[in-house]
Amino acid sequence: MRIAVLGAAGQLGRDLCPRLAGEVVPLTRADLDLGNPAGVPAALAAARPDVLVNCAAYNFVDKAETEPDAAFAVNAWGVRALAQACAAAKVRLVHFSTDYVFGLDAARSTPFAEGDAPGPVSTYGLSKLAGEYAARTFAPDALVVRTCGLYGVHGTGGKGGNFVETMLRVAGQGKPLRVVADQHCTPSYTVDVAEATAALVAGGASGLFHVTSAGTCTWHELAAETFRLAGVTADLTPITSSQFGAPALRPPYSVLSNAKLAAAGVAPPRDWRAALAAYLAARATAK
Repeated sequence: MRIAVLGAAGQLGRDLCPRLAGEVVPLTRADLDLGNPAGVPAALAAARPDVLVNCAAYNFVDKAETEPDAAFAVNAWGVRALAQACAAAKVRLVHFSTDYVFGLDAARSTPFAEGDAPGPVSTYGLSKLAGEYAARTFAPDALVVRTCGLYGVHGTGGKGGNFVETMLRVAGQGKPLRVVADQHCTPSYTVDVAEATAALVAGGASGLFHVTSAGTCTWHELAAETFRLAGVTADLTPITSSQFGAPALRPPYSVLSNAKLAAAGVAPPRDWRAALAAYLAARATAK
């Protein structure tokens, strides 16, 4: 099986490529730019994959509020072009989405299943939901994987790091940290997401799957556990989302259930605390 991975240089792509079973063709935006849908069929023809995995996205959550066209160009219309080209070439599409397709149900307190109705509260979330619909409408055998708050050793080039790295960097500078404590989700280690996704791809899965670390935490709890595991003393204060005042709303609760993943015979990722510990250990080794 020949598998092309778009976004191969990103933190998820770099952990996914070595775990896929088959010949992997890494693609970057220079090879295939979802912001330029007209170039998608030619890029797909050049790569000649049996499967195309899309790890690329516009992921600037706050900027999307003031530049919605840029978010939709990549996350929705670019994915639509990708799905149409994959269907025409009989290439199986694998696409990543986000927990930010939820959030409208502010009273929610139990993990979302794949069949639960989405309801985004931000332009970014809406653009990603549109991309999900495009992928599954134009490529009916597509596999769509929703995940949450990714962090990996390779960082996120476009965004200049991930949440865990930001916390450690700012704490290392001796600066105070005010982190939201009223957004419940499950940030996930890219290695774990990559392993589960690779198993789904190898098994020929299609449809919608949730793949995140197990358990639930707030961003403040993630920061506190990061500092505890790393042995770092930090000036950390919990705040509310309204106190933080980000331009884009975030879901107050967006924990995803991995039950469907387990039912498909794929081992769900470990608890978020164990995943974070593994990440910090791998991070130390990589330096």
